Amino acid sequence: MKSTQLPPNINSSQKVRVIAPSGALREWERFEQGVKVWRDRGYELLIPEDLSQPWGYLAGTDEQRYQQLIEAWNDPECVAIACARGGYGSMRLLEKLDWQQLSDRPKWLIGFSDITALLWGFAKYKNIGGLHAPVLTTLGNEPARSQQQLFDWLEGKVDEITLTGEGWGHGKATGVLLPANLTLATNFIGTPICPDLNNVILAIEDVGEAPYRVDRMLTHWRWSGHLQKLKGIAIGRFSQSEVSTPSFKMEEVWRDRLSNLGIPIVINLPFGHDGENAPLAVGCNAEIDAVNGTLSYSR
Repeated sequence: MKSTQLPPNINSSQKVRVIAPSGALREWERFEQGVKVWRDRGYELLIPEDLSQPWGYLAGTDEQRYQQLIEAWNDPECVAIACARGGYGSMRLLEKLDWQQLSDRPKWLIGFSDITALLWGFAKYKNIGGLHAPVLTTLGNEPARSQQQLFDWLEGKVDEITLTGEGWGHGKATGVLLPANLTLATNFIGTPICPDLNNVILAIEDVGEAPYRVDRMLTHWRWSGHLQKLKGIAIGRFSQSEVSTPSFKMEEVWRDRLSNLGIPIVINLPFGHDGENAPLAVGCNAEIDAVNGTLSYSR
């Protein structure tokens, strides 16, 4: 995978559009808290009228969510798209998405978890890097540090961010940063949305996945040959994962399935669900340092 084109810096005099491409929006108080974070910084947020019309477990029909995405992306006054929440549903849009309908003008697409599908899609088909970062229903609960990192990156106040975790040897490596929810990314294997993983530093997180299920996913990655292509692996938070098997820790799965790859691995990095979720720029240049336990990425 080659590095992507990052969108221009934005500022608070510009317009940001909200979309809900995934699960039904029910956490209205948390959503409003996230909206307030943006508005308190001076941004104009345009919120669709049909955001409160769910279709089962989805935020709307495929057509409604598809149109939200198309209209937001093609709006020439919009400089960033903030996703309302994750859940499930964005990968359904990729079945019918005609990338030729979308402008080639880069803009920031912001979200994580289920939004992985759209982030990977824009990286592959438009060569545009989005931002793996809090959705509106989680932004209000973020610590001040990660909120500041988010806006500092979007507004061009920083050109590099370094996150610190725990390194597992095998030195350093440079490559292209590709963040993902592990479950979503696993389901992309064998589909057109899966990018070339050569030269990639894969950053993964997940929520509610028991260790044996993570083992199964990583085994699939190994068997398919995709793990062997990576330059390094950065592991964020795998929250709510050990309730069903408290005697078996997630770290044991990572060591068993990853440690013999001979590449730098850094664990316990501050991104993912249920805690600090630092922004990760899709497709930017990155360095993983398993000696010092760091992941750094720059424009």
